[in-house]
Amino acid sequence: MQRTAVLLPALVVAALSGRASAGQNSQESPRVIHVVAERFTFTPARITVEEGTSVEVRLTSEDTAHGFRLIGPGDIDVEIPKRGRGDVRVRFEATEPGDYTFECSRVCGAGHGFMRGTMRVLARDSDD
Repeated sequence: MQRTAVLLPALVVAALSGRASAGQNSQESPRVIHVVAERFTFTPARITVEEGTSVEVRLTSEDTAHGFRLIGPGDIDVEIPKRGRGDVRVRFEATEPGDYTFECSRVCGAGHGFMRGTMRVLARDSDD
């Protein structure tokens, strides 16, 4: 079940519910990256992919509910359910090189403002 789809200049993003449907259109299997939110941190806090890669980020929490906002024009913003209540999956095509900040978008305690990470899209070598 698709919840949100946003077109960013650098990324094509779709947020999916905890379980992807079997008949989803995908020409290639995405690179799956598991990210855990807990006590004011994302693990890993740095994600690096190559331009042109199809990526699925699977977000879970080890404590309370958190948010995941990818900062850029047309922000993506999803809620990560609290521990034991499933995951949220964010799919995107890394279409433009750059560094993109992600952060918790749901107030989760005193250290909430420090809960950030970076998604780096590396330029593909153009030796062709």
